[in-house]
Amino acid sequence: MSTAATSTGRILVVDDQAANLRVVTALLSRQGYEVVSASTGDEALRLYAESPPDLILLDVMMPGMDGFEVMAALRADSPLRVPVVFVTAAHDRDLLLRAFDAGVVDYVTKPFLPEELLARVNAHVGLKLTRDRLERVAREREELVNLVAHDLKNPLTSVLFASDLLLHNGCKPERVPRYLQMIHESADDALGYIRHYLESQAGTREHGAMQGRADLSETLGWLVRRYEMQLDARGIRVEIAPPPHGTAQVAMDPRVLRQVSENLVTNAMKYAPNSDLLLAARNSAPGFWQLIVADRGPGIPVARQRELFKPFVRLHDDDVDDGLSSGLGLSLAKQIVVNAGGQLWYEERKNGGSRFIIELPEAAPE
Repeated sequence: MSTAATSTGRILVVDDQAANLRVVTALLSRQGYEVVSASTGDEALRLYAESPPDLILLDVMMPGMDGFEVMAALRADSPLRVPVVFVTAAHDRDLLLRAFDAGVVDYVTKPFLPEELLARVNAHVGLKLTRDRLERVAREREELVNLVAHDLKNPLTSVLFASDLLLHNGCKPERVPRYLQMIHESADDALGYIRHYLESQAGTREHGAMQGRADLSETLGWLVRRYEMQLDARGIRVEIAPPPHGTAQVAMDPRVLRQVSENLVTNAMKYAPNSDLLLAARNSAPGFWQLIVADRGPGIPVARQRELFKPFVRLHDDDVDDGLSSGLGLSLAKQIVVNAGGQLWYEERKNGGSRFIIELPEAAPE
């Protein structure tokens, strides 16, 4: 009795005999596998390049390009991550040893028993899919660690800034309540981020795509209140340009919008000290609003602009590694905005400087 496939998978069958292709394709298809077939080595390589399968059943003896040559081509540019099972009529021990040296994981001899072929296919496809799942979980965990570490950096930096001034008597007595409030709000934001990540792990994990309504005027005001002390310490003068009618609501959770926009403000503090900073909100295309963070710093080097939103890319070639900047801020911000149905891009300012524009869909009427 044949063994049913425990999970679906995609199998590439390579054989120069049309009858063999029909038999193997029918056998595997009945077990729930998606099967693609190739009658030559060149065709197999083309199909593999278009969409790598979960397993390759590869005939050894074929005219033109044989199985060993196909294996060599598959492994030429990068490690082969797809298991390959040789199908051969040969029982020669040296040939089989050579096959394992070439990178195959198993072999089936012709004529084969259907039960034996299915057992080997199920085992190797199962292992491949399990490995893929484990690697996906590992990637998601790594992404989560990067997200948490990056998003906690801004509120914790604010806590450190305010507490350092308080500890060393570096502020006027009348400003002490404001610094204490900054510490409290920053700690509350940090806990809010952690709570969001824990909730998203328990349910649907769409970082930054939380449902909600954010008011752009309130977001601009929050940015000024949160960073006014740090901006002042860096010699940065802030200009606010609120939305034309005083209020504009976009489809994003308010905390998430603050998280995205403060990344742009902290970049301006780092790269454009002793200059002017514009925080603005304006109409965009019908049904969209824009939040703009624009400075008068040196701008982004042309060589960096194309890579600007890629992970682990720093804004300037001469960035000093302070142990805090990971090069993830803009990449994560863009991912969050795109997940919410918007866009984030960079423009050079006339007369010098950088302009980052967050464009988000208008919130639906309540």
